[in-house]
Amino acid sequence: MTPDRSPGLAESARALAAGEVTSRTLVERTLARIEAGRGPLLNAFRVVRAEAALAEADAADRELAAGGRRPLLGVPVAVKDDTDVAGEPTAFGCAGDFPPVAEDGEAVRRLRAAGAVIVGKTNTCELGQWPFTEGRAFGDTRNPWHPGHTPGGSSGGSAAAVAAGLVPAALGSDGAGSVRIPAAWTRLIGIKPQRGRISTWPRPDPFQGITVNGTLARTVADAALLLDAASGSHARDVHRPPALTVADAVGRDPGRLRVALSLKPPFTAVPARLHPQIRARITELAGQLAALGHEVAEDDPPYGQIGLAFVPRATAGIAELVAEAPDPALLDARTRGAARLGRLLGGAPLRA
Repeated sequence: MTPDRSPGLAESARALAAGEVTSRTLVERTLARIEAGRGPLLNAFRVVRAEAALAEADAADRELAAGGRRPLLGVPVAVKDDTDVAGEPTAFGCAGDFPPVAEDGEAVRRLRAAGAVIVGKTNTCELGQWPFTEGRAFGDTRNPWHPGHTPGGSSGGSAAAVAAGLVPAALGSDGAGSVRIPAAWTRLIGIKPQRGRISTWPRPDPFQGITVNGTLARTVADAALLLDAASGSHARDVHRPPALTVADAVGRDPGRLRVALSLKPPFTAVPARLHPQIRARITELAGQLAALGHEVAEDDPPYGQIGLAFVPRATAGIAELVAEAPDPALLDARTRGAARLGRLLGGAPLRA
């Protein structure tokens, strides 16, 4: 772990509002941590916005000095490289010469409206397909707890950056575990919210409704704070849930919960069993929940053949993104194969 870890999101916002630190100082320290973690040591970032971030920090300091107050005013954060940041390319883990985009995505626009300073874009595997973060475009992203291991994926760069203390929190995205897997593998809080809670615009319904934006942080309170700051809809989003403030639920006593302990892997066309170590840890967690007073019962959801619904949507989404790539020949062979499958399944089978 990085000895010089960033303070948490809420603590950074508090210290800035109290005048105990400047945004420039926080951003300079963040950029120094990112630089120290470049290359094979951690490799969390695809794009670092050093000059732009410092300019944004100076603007935040002027606003703070004038008495301005916003939830994340002057706080440095990162976003996954599937999210548009004006003036930067969105490569989504792919090799090739991607042009800079003209406008912020809606989630980034809302983070800026909350006062956040976007320090960079984090690494992800090609088009978010795999539960690890590596690729020919950028190399391997490392797990800060175990550098010989992956931080998971596909939001592994965001998870590595937060877990290593480079930034206090980061945005990720999740269709089949891409926030939750890295959170579990790097000891973070990862939230996959409902569709539309955080806008995915300019993609109104990515991967045919599978993928949503979510948050990664070191505490529940910080994950909720970032979720609230990024939440909200674009006028053309497909999914537009009513507004709510999730931070209001932090620290609230949930009462006695009914918890289902499921030991059945969902994404299997043939019978499969959990690895004994994983089974043991899940069972241990169930025991801890029961000891806290919750009702825990072993029960498997009726998954059915979930792959019949998931695979057409996922591969059709990949096909759409591959069609936009500046040089598809640079993509992994598995990506090109998934795109071919998506073109086959993306018509009548998907509509069915």
